[in-house]
Amino acid sequence: MPTFDTTTYISPFTWRYGSKDMRHIFSEQHKYELWRKVWISLARVQNKAGLVSDEELKDLEQFAEDIDIEKILENEKDTKHDVVAAIREYAQKAKVGGGKVHLGLTSMDVVDNTEGMRNKEALELVEGKVLELLKLFGEKIEKYADTVCLGYTHLQPAEPTTVGYRFAFYAQDLLMDLKLLRFVQNLPLGKGIKGAVGTQASFAALFDGENTMKTSPLEMETEVMRMLGIRPVEVSSQVYTRKIDYLVLTVLASISSSVAKFAADLRILQSPTIGEWSEPFGSKQVGSSAMPFKKNPINSEKICSLARMVTQMPPVALENATHSYLERTLDDSANRRIVTPEAFLAVDEILLTAAKLVEGMVVNEKRIAFNLLQFAPFVASEGILMEAVKKGASRQDMHEVLKDTAMKAWEVVQNGQENPMAELLKSNQDITKYVPVLEIEKQLDVTGHIGTAPQRARKIATEIKNI
Repeated sequence: MPTFDTTTYISPFTWRYGSKDMRHIFSEQHKYELWRKVWISLARVQNKAGLVSDEELKDLEQFAEDIDIEKILENEKDTKHDVVAAIREYAQKAKVGGGKVHLGLTSMDVVDNTEGMRNKEALELVEGKVLELLKLFGEKIEKYADTVCLGYTHLQPAEPTTVGYRFAFYAQDLLMDLKLLRFVQNLPLGKGIKGAVGTQASFAALFDGENTMKTSPLEMETEVMRMLGIRPVEVSSQVYTRKIDYLVLTVLASISSSVAKFAADLRILQSPTIGEWSEPFGSKQVGSSAMPFKKNPINSEKICSLARMVTQMPPVALENATHSYLERTLDDSANRRIVTPEAFLAVDEILLTAAKLVEGMVVNEKRIAFNLLQFAPFVASEGILMEAVKKGASRQDMHEVLKDTAMKAWEVVQNGQENPMAELLKSNQDITKYVPVLEIEKQLDVTGHIGTAPQRARKIATEIKNI
């Protein structure tokens, strides 16, 4: 049951969408824990440099996990500054070392490095879920690599493909997303310890003393960032370049797009007129409050809905990067509190839901075979066209003959009658002049007209195994 206050606004991401692990990463508690980690890591380096005494460091470490968020928020009412409010709450507890908290730092040394650590944690969580989804797609590819089905272009019947090849298409997109994700993971995700405008001037002044030459600003930054587990950008202003946020959101948007493409196709193929795929449907699940027969693809629809939101978030981050005037402005701060956490939580939910769908989805092979048989005569026209041209026919003339034949057959089918295409093909002398009836009958069996689809699908499955 919910443990939050339901009498006020709460975000759907507070409880409905996303995993507990992802919510923890972007929780207020974890944010303040990471702020403390930045302060203590700096104090440890400053201790070695003689700026923080052993007693002061011990005191700061003693109260590292003693965080009173209500007190911080109370302080912020007066300070109108969240970092200063947290410094005061920490210093009030650590009475010996509290006076050295934040020494030489600017607020964004704390905030941006914390965002870097959270992005790193969240990207690792997303990577694990992408790998799991790829594994499930790989299993489906191998199972259905040779299962011939009707292809659809413009949502109209087209040449056959295989179910496994269709799954391989989704998996290939996710493999591209994985490469992009790993590229972003290897970027410097933190600001570093650079002070008010990124020059480290405050630290150069601090270390310019008789007893403080055991380190340098650059060595200090290297050691602190090693403790934090992220790499800093080489050059920053008061903030790290907001292009980092843009690239993080871009890979999340790309993953969302890939999964939503699969979910949208599943929705189409679940429609009763096609009926080839369907979501798993629980025995107690209800599709409609008014229509008891409904089996709605609600999970696929949820994926598409969340993805639609995530794909609109990168432009916000790009605007933040573009309009971070000179050494910084604050007009990015409010939206960054929203877009990054919610994008990660939405993608988390998308991947969790997709994994359940792929694992439990129903592939109706009987309906696949039925649909293929219904439209095979139309599909056979390309093979007949190729045969006719090989025997000397003009491609353009034969294409027109086949088109006219198909249009006549479509009209009959649209009237609810049996598809006459096969007979129309075999009785058309403009066609049989080049392609004998026996060859036409051979072409009407379109299950062999799948080219290299099975082999290519299996290549994607092998690539998935190799990662």
